[in-house]
Amino acid sequence: MNIIDEPENKLEQLLRLAATEPAHRPEFCQVLMASPLFVLGETGDQQEGEKQLSEGSSLSLQHWEKDDGTTVIPIFTSLEAMNDVIETDERYLEIPAQTLFEMTLGEELILNPESEYSKEFLPEEIETLLSGGLMQEATERVMEDEGEVFIGEPEHYPARLVDSLTTLFSKHRELKSAYLGMIHELGQEDKPNLIIGLLGEGDLEALIQEAAAVAWDTTEEDEVVDFILIKEDEEGISEYFLKETKPFYEGRWGSKMEPYSTPGKA
Repeated sequence: MNIIDEPENKLEQLLRLAATEPAHRPEFCQVLMASPLFVLGETGDQQEGEKQLSEGSSLSLQHWEKDDGTTVIPIFTSLEAMNDVIETDERYLEIPAQTLFEMTLGEELILNPESEYSKEFLPEEIETLLSGGLMQEATERVMEDEGEVFIGEPEHYPARLVDSLTTLFSKHRELKSAYLGMIHELGQEDKPNLIIGLLGEGDLEALIQEAAAVAWDTTEEDEVVDFILIKEDEEGISEYFLKETKPFYEGRWGSKMEPYSTPGKA
């Protein structure tokens, strides 16, 4: 292939950033599903020079064998990324990610294989992306009204989690501020867990899902992180965050606040 070098596109930029910073992974998923991808293969009726998938066409894609003997379909973010790996002339197609994932559902795919930054997609991950979700999602739970709840500051400040959430929150103008605490529901939980209070405007459900995905990637496997929407006129947890703590993030500055030290409250 003889292809003119092109600058890194948005998807490639996010793939690179997401490799080391979980805060960029939700946006990577969103941009991925809205992007065209390049795949080695052809259709049964493909004409010379035709690179687009026609409706109703049969599709034959290259599979590469992994070290363990299983196969994976290589896909690429751009022609340049493909050219960096493929040295011989090969037939290829440009297909929207949504369409490609639907057509290959059940297969394992790898984005930009043999590159500095690549990403494998297992079938279950692809199913989640096709449903409009992220690769790790939050689940909703209800606190018991009659249970005794203790809330205070974390014993150990979760710097990695806070750093990544700060980066994520800076992408969301609807968020005013975010607060950090430790909560323990006696009789419900064996040990206390982190809780993040979010104060913002409008629907914050999408933000919570993104924040949950970031928390999954920046905490220990058995660690639980709760997210709660703060209401300025509500008692209990909202009142605690607003009156007895300082936010670790404030939207008007878009930066992390200094770790704080405040007494807990039963």
